[in-house]
Formats: sequence, structure tokens, C-alpha cells
Amino acid sequence: MERDRGPGGAGRVLGRLLEAVLASRGEANAVFDILAALQSEDPEEIQEAVRICSRLFGALLERGELFVGRLPSEEAVMTGSQGATHKYKVWMRHRYHSCCNRLGELLAHPSFQVKELALGTLMKFVQLEGSHPLEKPKWEGNYLFPRELFKLVMEGLLSLEEDRALLLSQLQEYLEYDDIRYHTMQAAVGVMARVTDGQAEVPLTFWNNAFTLLSAVSLPRQEGSTPSFYVKHTEPSDKWKVAHLKEHRKAFQLMWLSFLKHKLPVSLYKKVLVIMHDSILPHLAQPTLMMDFLTSAYDIGGAISLLALNGLFILIHKHNLEYPDFYRKLYSLLEPSVFHVKYRARFFHLADLFLSSSHLPAYLVAAFAKRLSRLALTAPPEALLMVLPFICNLLRRHPACRVLVHRPQGPELDADPYDPGEQDPARSCALDSSLWELQALQKHYHPEVSKAASVINQALCVPEASIASLLELTPYEVFERDLKKKVPEQVPLEFIPAVGLLGRQEDLCAQYFSLS
Repeated sequence: MERDRGPGGAGRVLGRLLEAVLASRGEANAVFDILAALQSEDPEEIQEAVRICSRLFGALLERGELFVGRLPSEEAVMTGSQGATHKYKVWMRHRYHSCCNRLGELLAHPSFQVKELALGTLMKFVQLEGSHPLEKPKWEGNYLFPRELFKLVMEGLLSLEEDRALLLSQLQEYLEYDDIRYHTMQAAVGVMARVTDGQAEVPLTFWNNAFTLLSAVSLPRQEGSTPSFYVKHTEPSDKWKVAHLKEHRKAFQLMWLSFLKHKLPVSLYKKVLVIMHDSILPHLAQPTLMMDFLTSAYDIGGAISLLALNGLFILIHKHNLEYPDFYRKLYSLLEPSVFHVKYRARFFHLADLFLSSSHLPAYLVAAFAKRLSRLALTAPPEALLMVLPFICNLLRRHPACRVLVHRPQGPELDADPYDPGEQDPARSCALDSSLWELQALQKHYHPEVSKAASVINQALCVPEASIASLLELTPYEVFERDLKKKVPEQVPLEFIPAVGLLGRQEDLCAQYFSLS
């Protein structure tokens, strides 16, 4: 391709080639020079070539100068007896096909500006090709969407080698349209099936890209008044599936089930379960189909088990799912490590939600209160400041459990009937025991812990204490809070003044203490 010297020279050359091709079919071969610029190593030249291709093929689509129908091979048409117009349209349609393929490759370009421009151009072609279809409708009023072109976009975004999270964020604005959202869900299912078919191990990068895409799809809570289409149609029909929320829910459900049926990395289990209750379950056509996934997620253990129980609780509470082992599994999660895990705040927030019903049997609530009290004996102060009000709230909600703190003739420490090793709360004998652990914590070295444990000595008839501000309390915050406390100016103490770290009068420490 001829090049001008100086800044913008390549752009001027490409601009003249564009004008020539659009002005005369005799200059059609200049398209090869424009497409060649897409192979350049200079990112700025590639961007200019992408813009020229956008204008060129956008104009040809609007003018109807691309072949419509099943595209025949270029060799057969060029050597055939068809007219010049027919040959031109077939030939130019092949050039358009080459351009789209190259734009798909540019979605992996090192320069993000090139990627972003390539994505925007492909989406422009999706819109134009939808309004000016390159395939013939099967019947009058048939809904047409450029599925093959859009599939090319999805395959470029769901890369196996590179994290495309930033580029996928650019797709968010298009997902506001009903037709793009619907076909995104369908295309994602197809790409996942193709990638996982016969492949023993799928790269983590692909699963991360897939999750980023799937989590970006958000459905409306209820039917809207008028569907919003990215591809403009002269006469939209109410018979199209893409116009109904019910069909979107089916596609949404199929998309997530296609993703979750695979063995995912542990990191993705956490990400999925964190959004499960709010962004996935409410939009499924049949939420109970998530039962198998949530059950298998629970078996992984740790924080994942807790997050899985959150989803199971929603299925039980809102969708009448029978799951008799729910509270038994929640009980088994109460281990010493629960005070030290990253998801501690979320754990106790959800546990508080799960145990909020006043219809729970007394033996069950007593088992949870007793288990937490036993674990509190070795918990750090910041955790105790949260778990002690939590236990007191359980006793406030369930008066039948107050016998645990009003049993003056209770068992001795060495004869406590509670079995901490029993995994079934019904068999733990917690209701026959007492919360002597809280009485022991009243002697805790930290004054605030001692004060929190002493609440059980009072009548528990006041409203529940809010633990929201205590859920994420850290050791640093506890320390800072102690430092900011105001103490009396005159404190009666008896001590020998310091005379230095090693007894020397000129010691720096002695000077500090004398000043203080």
C-alpha cells in the first residue's frame, strides 16, 4: 500500500481508497489494501484501518451491496456465468467475512485501544447486519439476528489464554438491550460446550472470563412495557421469544446450569455462591434445579459450605424445598476456625438469619448457644465482643432456652452432659447443660468482654442487641478503641517510678518516664 510521510499519512491514503471503492465498483480491488492495513504492527495504523473498514462495510450493508443468502464459494462464482453485479456482491461479501474474522483476532491484540475499537466495530456490524440481514427469512416477519457474527464476538471475549475482564466490561452497555442479552446467553452456552467438549482440563482463564460474562447478565425482576432492541426492526412482533421475560429466564437458567455442571476451581465456587442468593436464584425459571450444585458445594467444606447453605436456605424458605439436614450441617460448621476465617462476618450474619425464626425447637437453639459458648473460651477478644451478644440474642428469641442460665443446681464442670463431639444437635444434650462458659468469661482479662458476658446476669427482656457493627470488628479496632477511652486524671496507683531501662539515670527511657 502506498504510504504518505508524516503524521496521519496512512489515514489519508486509506481515506482516499475508501472514497474510491464506494464511488466505483471498478476500484473494488482497493479493498485488499484496506484489509492489509489491519495486519499492520503499528497500533495507530490498525485503529485507522478499523475505522475505515467500519465506514466501508457499514455503507455497503446499508446500500445492499453484499450478497444475501447462503454464501457460495468465491472460485465457483468468479468462474461461473452469473452477471457482474452478482459476482461483485459475492466477492465483496467474502471481503466482509475476512474483515470480521480479522476484527475477531484483534480482540486479542496487546493494545487495549485496538481491542476496544475492534469490539465496537463488530457490535456496529451486528446492528447493521441485523437491520439489513445477509440471510433470507424463512417466513414473513421472521426474527433475524446475526448469530454467526455474534458468536464470533463471544468466542473472542471468552479467551482461553488471556484475562478479558476489562474488555468484557465494555460489553455491559450492550447487555441493557433485550436482544443482545438473550443472544449473549445463548452464545455463551454454545462457546462453553465447544471449549469443554473432549477437553480434559479447561484453563482457569477461560472459567474466569466465563464467570465475568455470566455475572454481567442481569434480568429485570418483572415484565417491562416495551422490549428494547439493539437491532432495529421495522415491525417488531410479540411472537418473538426475545421479547418475553419468560424466555429470558429459561436462557438464563440454561446458561448458569451449563457453567455450573463442570468441575470449577474453588475460587470460582466462592464467587458464584456470593452472588447466588441475589443475582442468580431470583431470575431462574426453576430455582430448585440449583439443589445439586449447592449440595456438592457444601461438601467442599470451609467458607464454601457456609455460602452454599445460604442458597439452600433460600430454596427452603422461598421454594418449599425439603432439606432436613440443613441445621445439622450449619451446626457442624461451628469450629474454632470460624473466628479466624475471612468470611467470619458473613458467617455470623447468615447464621443470625438462619436462627431468626421463633419456631425453631428449643433443643436446636440450645445446641447452637452451647456450642458457641464452648468455642468462645478460646476465641480472641474481637470475636467475643460479637459472639456474646449473638448468644444473648438467641436466648431473647427463645425463652425456653433461658434455663441454660437459670440452673443454679446445674452440673459440675467435669459432669457437663453436653457432648461437644456430637455432630447432631438433637443428640448433644445441650438443653440439659448450662452456659457456665459465659460465667467463666465474666473473669476475662479484657473489660469489655467481661462486661458483655455479664449481660446474662440481668433479665433478658430488652430488645435484641444489634451485632451489625460488631461483625467485622478487628483486633486493631479494639486496640484503637481502648486507646481513645477517657480515663480519670487522678488514678490511685502504688508503684516504683522507673529509673531507666537498665537502671542508668541518663537513660532515654528514664527521661521519657520522668516527662510522663
